[in-house]
Amino acid sequence: MGKNYVESAKLVDKSALYTPSEALDLAVKTAKAKFDETIEIHVRLGVDPRHADQQVRGAVVLPHGTGRSVKVLVFAKGDKAKEAEAAGADFVGAEELVTKIQSENWFDYDVVVATPDMMGVVGRLGRVLGPKGLMPNPKSGTVTFDVAKAIADIKAGKVEYRVDKTAIVHCPIGKKSFGVEKLADNFRTLMEAIVKAKPAAAKGQYVKSVSLSATMGPGVKVNPVKVLE
Repeated sequence: MGKNYVESAKLVDKSALYTPSEALDLAVKTAKAKFDETIEIHVRLGVDPRHADQQVRGAVVLPHGTGRSVKVLVFAKGDKAKEAEAAGADFVGAEELVTKIQSENWFDYDVVVATPDMMGVVGRLGRVLGPKGLMPNPKSGTVTFDVAKAIADIKAGKVEYRVDKTAIVHCPIGKKSFGVEKLADNFRTLMEAIVKAKPAAAKGQYVKSVSLSATMGPGVKVNPVKVLE
């Protein structure tokens, strides 16, 4: 453990469950790196991700964005390709982009959007994009004919949340420099979306644990009962 981490860890009571504002305040105080650290949320849910009817996945636009500049790749043709370019997409194309990704192992982008008519082509990249969480998906709004809105939302701070194999959702909610108030807005917006996405098949306690941390900082536990207060 580095010196900064050890010093930061002293500020956090590992046995305590903090309110969201208390936890965010500690996450910001423990971000001691020289760069503007990302504040991340980790939510353990009472679901079994092995079952299709207990998947938790979606996307939400954070009110204050993520603090990151996001590169968007769009698979589209004709007028939709022109629309994507006008909307600020970083890369736009069709079959030639599939070839570039396959032959050059090219991943210089953060989000992939595709029009529905292009999914037959994009589907060939499932084994490549899937493991990296880049495959376009209707649930996250990245398979759509309204490419302009999709790009605008992504650039504005849209984040995708998805439960992993261990039933945990990991997601950024902003930068240290945002301050507690803006981070609290983003935290609540994301948690409301996750709670709303509760599968009907999920039984028992849904939000089991929540923790916050800066990129290089220790975890701070949030009382799961108070996440929406």
